[in-house]
Amino acid sequence: MSGQRSNIPEMFKVKVLVLGPCESGKTVLSNFLADATEMSGDYMPTQGVRILEFENNGLNVGGRTVNAEVELWDCSGDHKFEQCWPAIQQETNGVLLVFNPDQPNHDKELETWYSHFVQQQGLKDSQCLAFAHHKPSTSDKARGHLSSLLSKVTVVHSNIDEDGDSVRQEFSNFLTNILSTMSDNRDKEELSIIS
Repeated sequence: MSGQRSNIPEMFKVKVLVLGPCESGKTVLSNFLADATEMSGDYMPTQGVRILEFENNGLNVGGRTVNAEVELWDCSGDHKFEQCWPAIQQETNGVLLVFNPDQPNHDKELETWYSHFVQQQGLKDSQCLAFAHHKPSTSDKARGHLSSLLSKVTVVHSNIDEDGDSVRQEFSNFLTNILSTMSDNRDKEELSIIS
């Protein structure tokens, strides 16, 4: 019986916040990653937070195949919801920072999000990924560099219409990094209980 059980992939529950300035493309990216069909051409700002749930299966973590139940928290970029931040950040495993490199100061605004949701929560830079989200028909991908505060955060240039597969692959790689950290932390916790 135990031989059969070992073939069942381990399941992790992962909470990922999607953060960034207003009109950066957080909801579009979140809907795309979750395969949600809530696509509309009109901009409608997120009020507070939207939670999208989906599975990402068959991830390789330390030579093991694992599955992830993902909660993607699409958070409003409007600072009027700042009083909600303490509740939103609880039990966060990863942060996606999204900005539009064509908008002035979007990259600077990320410093606030990074400081509050990554640094103050003790997350590693490997648990953070930045998407320089390009709207369709923009071609200048040279822009989108982040400040020195975020120098160790990986930046991915994303344009869902032109290269959706690579956006999904980058997200899967990001999930693998998060799951590796979670697995390591769980192993350390189990060892401390045993000893």
